[in-house]
Amino acid sequence: MKKLSQRKKKWIERTIANDRSYKSWLYNRFFLFLILVLAQIVGYVILAVLLVYNSRAAVALQLAVSGVGLIAVLYLINRNERPSMKLNWILLILIVPVVGVPMYVMYGEGRPTRKMNKKILTAKAENAKQLEEACGKTAEFDPQTRADALGRYLSAYAGYPVYRDGEVEYYDCGEKMFPAMKAELQKAEKFILVEYFIIAHGKMWNEILQILLEKAEQGVKIRIIYDDFGCMMTLPPDYDKYLESLHENVKCMTFNDVVPVFAVRMNNRDHRKILVVDGKTAFTGGINLADEYIGEKKRFGYWKDTGVKITGAPVRSFTEMFFYIWNAFRADKENLKEYILPEAESAGHDGRLIQPYDDSPFDRISVGETVYADIINRASRYVYIFTPYLVLDDSMRTALCRAAMRGVDVRIVTPGIPDKKMVYRLTRANYGILMRAGVKIYEYTPGFIHAKSMVCDDECAVVGTINLDYRSLYFHFENAVYFSGCTAVEDVKKDCEATFAVSKLCTKENTKRGLFGRVVDSLLRVFETLL
Repeated sequence: MKKLSQRKKKWIERTIANDRSYKSWLYNRFFLFLILVLAQIVGYVILAVLLVYNSRAAVALQLAVSGVGLIAVLYLINRNERPSMKLNWILLILIVPVVGVPMYVMYGEGRPTRKMNKKILTAKAENAKQLEEACGKTAEFDPQTRADALGRYLSAYAGYPVYRDGEVEYYDCGEKMFPAMKAELQKAEKFILVEYFIIAHGKMWNEILQILLEKAEQGVKIRIIYDDFGCMMTLPPDYDKYLESLHENVKCMTFNDVVPVFAVRMNNRDHRKILVVDGKTAFTGGINLADEYIGEKKRFGYWKDTGVKITGAPVRSFTEMFFYIWNAFRADKENLKEYILPEAESAGHDGRLIQPYDDSPFDRISVGETVYADIINRASRYVYIFTPYLVLDDSMRTALCRAAMRGVDVRIVTPGIPDKKMVYRLTRANYGILMRAGVKIYEYTPGFIHAKSMVCDDECAVVGTINLDYRSLYFHFENAVYFSGCTAVEDVKKDCEATFAVSKLCTKENTKRGLFGRVVDSLLRVFETLL
C-alpha cells in the first residue's frame, strides 16, 4: 500500500475534526459516484434511442436488439435460478430489451468477477488447509437431531465446522454490546481483527480506535477491513492509509474499492460484521461501528439492533472468515496458523451446537437463505424473525406461508420508521399474501429495527448480518452464527416477545393500499432484484 503524504494526512484529520467536508454533497464520494453513474445511464439511454429508434437502420437495429433479447430470455429460462428472479428479468428484457439486456449482463448474475473468484477461492483453500493442520478434525454429527442436520449442511456447503463447546452471549441492543466489546478489546494481548460494512466517526468508533492504538503501542497486531461503498458517506478518501500511518502495527484494507462506472464487481459488498480478539472472543450481529447503533445518534427513531459474543473454539471460524478476505486481496498475506489457538480438550457433548458461517456470491449457493428456509420448514411451534427488509422471492414467501398454514406461530418484525422508502414499500407489498396465510407481521413502533435474527421452537436461533432481501441473500458477503442447546436461544426468544409488546400488529385495515399504491408496488417488484 502506498504511503500517505503528510499533507493528505493533515487534510483527513481536519476533515474528521470538522465533520463536514466528506458529508457535504460537494465533497462526498457517494454523491459524486451517483452523479457520474446517472450521467452514464442518461447517456446510454439517449444513445440507445438514437441508434435503435431514430436512425436509417432503425428497423434492422430493432430486429437485432429483439433477437438478442430473445436469446437472453431463452438463456434465463434454461438457468437453474429462482423463478421470481427469472420472471422479473424476463419482463424487463421483453418490455425494454435495449435497457434490460445490458442491465442483466451487469447486475443479473450477481457473481463476483473471475478475478475476484480466483483470489477468494485460492485464499479459502489455503486457509482451510492451515486450519486443518492447526486443529485437526472437528465434532461429529448426530443425524437424529434437527440442529445437527442443518449443521451437516453448513459444514458441507459453507465449509465451517460445528462446535460442541464454547459460549454464546446475546445482546438485545447495541448499548449493551458496546461495553462488552470495549472490555474484550482491553484484554487483547496478541491481535485484534475488525471487519465491518460501516465505520463512522463518533463516540463508538473513536473509543474503539483509541483502544486499538493503545494496544498497537503494546505490540498487539491490528487488522482492519471496511467496505468502501458502505463507508462512502462516513469516512474520507484514503482513510485506510491514514489508519496505517498511525502505527506500524495497524494494517487496514478497503474491500472492493468503488469506481463510478457500471462494473459487475460493484454488486458484491462486504456486509459482514466481525470483531475477533486474540482468537478467544468474537462479536457479530447487525451492529456496525457507528453511533446510531448504540443510541448516541438518533436516526429513524430508536435504532434497535442485536448481536452475540462467542467465546471458545467457535471463534476459529470467525478468524478464518476474516483472513480469507484479507489474504485474497492483500499482497502481504498472513499465516492463519499464527492466529489460531491450540486445540483444547472438549468438555463433552451436552447437546450444544455452535456454528459460525458466512455466505458469499461466488458459489451460486445461498447458504444464508437455506438456513432460514430450513428453520422455517422444520418449525413445529413457532418461528420469530427480526429483519429490516422483507423483499422475498417465491420460495421464501411460500415457506413462511406454509409454516403458518400448518399451525406454526410465525411472527416477523419489520421497521416502523423506514430508512429506505422504496424498500419499505416493497417490504409492505409482501404483507398481504403473508397475512392471509396466517403470518403475524409487526412494525417496530419506536423506530427502525436493523436486527437480523431468527429463533425457533426453543431449540435453535440464528443471529448475524443476513437480511431477508435479495441483495443480502445473493449478492453480498455475509456472516452469521447458528446455535442450539444454549441459554442464548431463550434470550433471543425473550427479546422477540418484548419487541412484539412495543410493536404494532399489522392488519388488513391498517396496511390497506389504494389502487394506485398497488400498481406502484407491482412495478417496483419488477426491480426488486436491484434494490
